[in-house]
Amino acid sequence: LRSPSLLPQPATRWMCRLALAPSGMGLRLSQKFVFLLFLSGLVTLCFGALFFLPDTLSKKVPGDPEHQRATRTVERSVGSRAQEEWSPARAQEPAARDERVTSAAHNGERGSAYSYEAFKTCLLKPALGKNQGTPPDSETLQRREKVKEMMKFAWDNYKRYAWGNNELRPLTRNGHLGNMFGGLRGASIVDSLDTLYIMGLMEEYEEAKEWVQNNLDLNSNGEASLFEVNIRYVGGLLSAYYLTGAEIFKQKVMELGEKLLPAFNTPTGIPRGVINLGSGTSWSWGWASAGSSILAEFGTLHLEFLHLSQLSGNPLFTEKVMNIRKLLNKIEKPHGLYPNFLSPVSGNWVQHHVSIGGLGDSFYEYLIKSYLMSDKTDQEAQKMYYSAMEAIETNLVQKSPGGLTYLAEWRGGILDHKMGHLACFSGGMIGIGADDGPAGQRQHYLDLAAEITHTCHESYSRSATKLGPEAFRFDAGAEATATRLSDRYYILRPEVIESYMYMWRLTHDPKYREWGWEAVEALEKHCRVDAGFSGIRDVYASTVSHDNMQQSFFLSETLKYLYLLFSDDDLLPLEDWVFNTEAHPLPVIRKRCLQEHSATQDHGQTNLE
Repeated sequence: LRSPSLLPQPATRWMCRLALAPSGMGLRLSQKFVFLLFLSGLVTLCFGALFFLPDTLSKKVPGDPEHQRATRTVERSVGSRAQEEWSPARAQEPAARDERVTSAAHNGERGSAYSYEAFKTCLLKPALGKNQGTPPDSETLQRREKVKEMMKFAWDNYKRYAWGNNELRPLTRNGHLGNMFGGLRGASIVDSLDTLYIMGLMEEYEEAKEWVQNNLDLNSNGEASLFEVNIRYVGGLLSAYYLTGAEIFKQKVMELGEKLLPAFNTPTGIPRGVINLGSGTSWSWGWASAGSSILAEFGTLHLEFLHLSQLSGNPLFTEKVMNIRKLLNKIEKPHGLYPNFLSPVSGNWVQHHVSIGGLGDSFYEYLIKSYLMSDKTDQEAQKMYYSAMEAIETNLVQKSPGGLTYLAEWRGGILDHKMGHLACFSGGMIGIGADDGPAGQRQHYLDLAAEITHTCHESYSRSATKLGPEAFRFDAGAEATATRLSDRYYILRPEVIESYMYMWRLTHDPKYREWGWEAVEALEKHCRVDAGFSGIRDVYASTVSHDNMQQSFFLSETLKYLYLLFSDDDLLPLEDWVFNTEAHPLPVIRKRCLQEHSATQDHGQTNLE
């Protein structure tokens, strides 16, 4: 049907005029009655069309800016559920999705343009190396086999006691769902796919793949962390696809990627931190200052979203994250630093707290990794990263009286001499960025990376368990130790081991493998329990108290980085692969190679036709 407003206007007026025209003929009473019934029916039809059809048929196409303005999402911020403008029609619909994404997801054709064979051709080396990264010396091989055994032990207990749940509670031997994933299940399964595959645990990998195919239901209606779903589920599915070529991973990740897009429906395009995966409504974390978005969350989407565009052929994912970068380049940065809180409404910083640890960390990681993943063509990311590094060195890098280099936090110009475990990734980050900075700075960056990694190792070696605390301080006579009870816990975090792995790859200094083995021994002694691995509440206590949680990132990151540390460098070589912040390997995008291969394929197809 068409609305009368969409019909040719003369025709519309003519129909109503015909119905209302009096007849010149004489009619019997019964005929007049029939005529009046017919007349009233036409009048009702005309007025019904005029009043009701336009409201139904003139709704904007989802994705159109006018539609988004007319049907603004109900959003929450700072713990409230304040309702913004909305329309009654909007209340019964899922959140606005860009029509380009919808068509790409449903027709399935745009993504098919991506050639998995072309991707493999454009790798410089086989992903799993000549011999799956097997080290030549027996001691290193034995250590690698031990890490593999730890992974199988963690996986088997998850499968036995928590299968399909997000994480295992090893003391009580049951599953944990949590509230970060919006109703999605199986976080440990998706997080483990690539780890199982590169370790050669193929039976376990096939179990995980089968679960994803048959049980990973993306039609959830819960409240999810945009950041966590992106790095764990999107990252995990992307890496599983690139490593194996299994189409099910590609299908699932494209469907999930579309569900994240409504979070960007803000006045600035800066996404909010929490999204309902079913309705698309989004809001900020209740604890975030003044309804702000978090730097480490909206700044940790770039790698995954570029690959979503790469697989789908749809530029919208890339446009979303490039818009974030455009805004960040435009606004003023205090002393060149990026504060942790930004308003998604005004696009201004909310407060001047700067940290390379929690709230800020992976934003900086994704700048240098965006540059590396672009085959070193993303010069904007390169410039942003090294400018940020200059500001960090000027304002945050400190040396303790004992000679330890650390990264302090910055609160409106006042330094807080604290470094979090999360900030210990920065040793590896600075190391992989050493080659492409200002002229003559390579060795300086390698030295800085080594010093920070050494400090983080000290935070481990100075505890009773030889595991590091959540945060450690450099004041009141303390160095690289936690002075507050609330900072003494260890939850199987990977960041220190991550830096060991990168520094080994960059320098081949044997101390990094020795430090990694110390961590393995500590994990075995203090975190291994009868039914899995658990975090501990106090790294300084000789008798440990377990927290009853086997985190999914322990399988995805901690054990994967340990396995790579004891493997040859050709297992996931850094020339070809960039790890997202959940340690999921994503391939370098060599656009020229992919285009040339695509052109060759098209030419061959034309000749066949």
